[in-house]
Amino acid sequence: VQLQASGGGLVQAGESLKLSCAAARLTFKAFHMGWWRQAPGKGREFVAVISWGGADAFYAESVKGRFTISRDNGKNSVYLQMNNLEPADTAIYYCVADEEKVGKIIWERPAAWGQGTQVTVSS
Repeated sequence: VQLQASGGGLVQAGESLKLSCAAARLTFKAFHMGWWRQAPGKGREFVAVISWGGADAFYAESVKGRFTISRDNGKNSVYLQMNNLEPADTAIYYCVADEEKVGKIIWERPAAWGQGTQVTVSS
């Protein structure tokens, strides 16, 4: 499995960013896809997940209402639209995948991880 995240950058509080993740070497439509993040000095945490068909999506409480996850199975890609960014959103964002169950991405450790993309939000 290969997961290539992109789209990170430096923005000011209140601005938006859209992260993209291109997947390869997997049957993309069979995988639940998600995003985790790791802030400076903290452990990795769940951000968002979308089911293999795109019908279900779940978010961490801290991003609910501001972030939207989506996927395009024709392009083997998953996206994270991040609006109204806050300094607390500053982190390395990781694209993740798991074919077992959505809950594994939310509560456990996803099977596959991409390299991270840095998001920095200044106040």
